[in-house]
Amino acid sequence: MKLIADSGSTKTAWAVVENPNNVIKTDGINPIFMDSAQIENTLRTQLMPNIAETITEVHFYGAGCANEEKINIVRTAIKSVFGDIKVEIASDLLGAARGLCGHQSGIACILGTGSNSCLYENDKISWNVPALGFILGDEGSGAVLGKLLMGNIFKNQLPEAVKEDFVQTYGYNMMDVIEKVYRTPLPNRFLASFGPFISKHIAVPEMYNMVYGALESFIVRNVKQYPTETYPVNFTGSIAYYFADILKDLSVKHNFKIGRIAQDPLEGLVEYHMN
Repeated sequence: MKLIADSGSTKTAWAVVENPNNVIKTDGINPIFMDSAQIENTLRTQLMPNIAETITEVHFYGAGCANEEKINIVRTAIKSVFGDIKVEIASDLLGAARGLCGHQSGIACILGTGSNSCLYENDKISWNVPALGFILGDEGSGAVLGKLLMGNIFKNQLPEAVKEDFVQTYGYNMMDVIEKVYRTPLPNRFLASFGPFISKHIAVPEMYNMVYGALESFIVRNVKQYPTETYPVNFTGSIAYYFADILKDLSVKHNFKIGRIAQDPLEGLVEYHMN
């Protein structure tokens, strides 16, 4: 049986093609931040207790799987758990494109913990504007929105009621946030965790403008480089899903057609691998 994985830095969703209704969630798997032993531990403790089927193929689409060195880190972990079976490992971007577009050409975008985009043609990525990560790029991502939120809170750019709700919700002060961002692992995951708080306060004009500006930056610096006059633009990821109305407004402003907006590409990936 075929096991499909859609993995970001925050979470991984798994489904058996022959039993697609049983979606298993584990922690995110990213070989940029994890070694094979850490990934293997995640698989053994979080995934395997929920797998009853005999797996003969694994198709893993993951963040950080951009070169052979990182791909081999994931492959080693998967084979340690499942044995010598067929394993395909590809980028989360290819997974998003296949899940959103299937066998049709289009522009595929990820707006989750990180952000990325590509032109997808003939079942392959034909062009990719580099994401560059949340320090140099990742415009519109959860990590960048979290970074903007922290700056706006501690530089007094948001209403006092929002700042008070932040403290009541999370209990973090400025030094706590600095410690988390600069001195602990996976700061992108920490920053992206504030997505629900941002969504909760999206009606606050300062918060809306922050999100609108970040998503417009993603469109201008990434999407507009692709042939949007020829292909629809498709989106996946929690940020795309929860702020879909802003993306729709931006599509009108920047004159491109939106295809699909999906919270995650797993359902589409299962369909892609059915044949």
